This record gives sequence, structure tokens and C-alpha cells, in this order.
Amino acid sequence: MNSESLSEVHSTVRTDKKGWRKILAFLGPAYLVSVGYMDPGNWATDIAGGSEFGYKLIWVLLMSNLIALLLQSLSARLGIVRGMDLAQASKNAYPKWANIPLYILAEVAIAACDLAEIVGMAIGLNLLFGLPLIWGISLTALDTILLLFLLNKGMRTMEVFIVSLVFIIGFSFLIEMLIVSPVYGDVVQGFIPSHLNGDALYIAIGIIGATVMPHNLYLHSSLVQTRKFERSSAGMKNAIKMNFIDTTIALNLAFFVNTAILVLTAAAFYVNGYFQVAEIQDSSVLLN
Repeated sequence: MNSESLSEVHSTVRTDKKGWRKILAFLGPAYLVSVGYMDPGNWATDIAGGSEFGYKLIWVLLMSNLIALLLQSLSARLGIVRGMDLAQASKNAYPKWANIPLYILAEVAIAACDLAEIVGMAIGLNLLFGLPLIWGISLTALDTILLLFLLNKGMRTMEVFIVSLVFIIGFSFLIEMLIVSPVYGDVVQGFIPSHLNGDALYIAIGIIGATVMPHNLYLHSSLVQTRKFERSSAGMKNAIKMNFIDTTIALNLAFFVNTAILVLTAAAFYVNGYFQVAEIQDSSVLLN
């Protein structure tokens, strides 16, 4: 039995290149992880926070992003240095009575995220084409087949596909930010920590929960092992540095998307007196 993480694509991406090509060879794993940081669950909390409290919760997004950057970097280091993903490390480090609850919690976290992804895509298809939600959810099952097909073509093929989608999302929100034209002085003030209570605290906890997710740590520690690099001290240090660059760029892009959603809803809804917009369907209608 092969115990390697993602054995089909383990160490299949060569990194023995020079200059920018070497950096590009390491870029990819964190972008796959970053998808989990800009899923419909994040969007819903950003929309609710922006419409009800304006720019007040931007600092919570920033803190969540910094926490995520720390945890994902540590996760990547585990995969690079020990050659194990988080699940394997947990199995080796903890007794069986501790690993069983960890396994159950990981499965619950994965199922919760998948639920948000499936429902989110179904809502998107409904908004674009008027497709009933039940048909949209059924159609979303094809995503799994598509990802397996891309994985069969090689890790880089799947990464290019995911990175393309992430940049389309980022570019779309950049255009929307230019259209709405928020008061950037107010946006900057949102980065200053403020007192939270009541509903603001509730939404802030939701933002943190939607951003810092355990299954991404399991995933990242596996994905970094798709890179083939020299298993020496210098080689591992270089891999850690390159993956930190990858993680920083990808998670900051996710932070930009989440911040753009919050700023967009604050400028479009909060400023105009729509304080109770909490669903993607409502925001789609009101943005018009």
C-alpha cells in the first residue's frame, strides 16, 4: 500500500529550474487552498457584515487572513520537511482514542465546506440561467468528475485551471469596485480595530469561522508534496521559502476578494440604507 500523500501526483512537478521559472514551478498549491477562503460561506458573511455594519469589520477580515497565513505556512512546512500530510502526522503523533474524534471533525469540516460550495454553485446557476436549485445541485456533482479528469492530466493542468478561475473572480471584483467607487477614507478606517458586540460580534465570529478552516490545513500539507525538490537542508529551506511566497500571494488575493465583497456591499447597501442584506440572491437583485 502506498503511503504517500496524493500518490498519483506525488513529486511529479519538477522544480530544478532557474530564476522566475523556479518560482513559477512552486506556485500553485496555495491557489487550490485559497478557493476555500473565497467560497459562498465567506461571501455570505461578508455580505451580511458589509450591509449591516459598513466598513467596520474589515479589520476582522485582515486578522483572519493573518491567522490563515500563519497556519497554512506551518502546514506547508510539515509537508515539505517531514514528507507527511497533517492526517499522517496526527496518526503518528496521537493515540487512536484521539485520532478518531479528529477524523470525525475533519469529515464534518469537509462536508460543511462542500455543502456551501454545492449550494453556492446552484444559486449561481439559478441567478444566471434560472435553473431550479435541485437541478443546479445535481449538475454540480459533475465538478468532481471534472477535477478528477484534470488531475489525470497532471497537477499543473489542474492548478492552471483553478488559478484562472481565481483570477477571473479577482478581476471581476476589481471592476465592480471601480464601478461602485467607495469612499476610500472610510475603507481605510475599517482596518482600525473597533469594539464589537451583539450582531457585529456574531458576524465577526462567522467571518473567522468561514476563513480559518481545518480541512485546508490537511489539503495544503498534501499539495506541497507534489513538488519534486532536493531533500537536503538547503533544498527544503528553499522549498519552504518558495511555498511561503505562494501562500502569501494566494491568501492575499483571497483577502482582496473578501474585502472587495464587504466594501462593495457596504458602498451599495449600507450607505443607501439596506441594512439586512444577508443572502447572495438579495445582493444580486439589489446591485442592479
